[in-house]
Amino acid sequence: MSEPRPNVWSPRHVGVREFRGNLTSFLKQVQEGQRFILMSHHKVVAEIGPPSEDVAVRKPGALRGKIRISDDFDSLPADVLKAMEDGT
Repeated sequence: MSEPRPNVWSPRHVGVREFRGNLTSFLKQVQEGQRFILMSHHKVVAEIGPPSEDVAVRKPGALRGKIRISDDFDSLPADVLKAMEDGT
């Protein structure tokens, strides 16, 4: 008989030390859909689980040619530059 699958709907509370010591095992469970609440000194420090379905994969270069940097990007108005140099 197979082992019952963990409940993927309710996160399991795990101490940071236990999580760190068994990282590979926990990450395999995350890939299977399990979520974990990481605890340190009885306080929640993180929630770890699989990414949500609406996470978009970034496509490098997708905005190429669509973003323009102004010609005066590196220029500061004289009064701002003077204030930064004088420290006032």
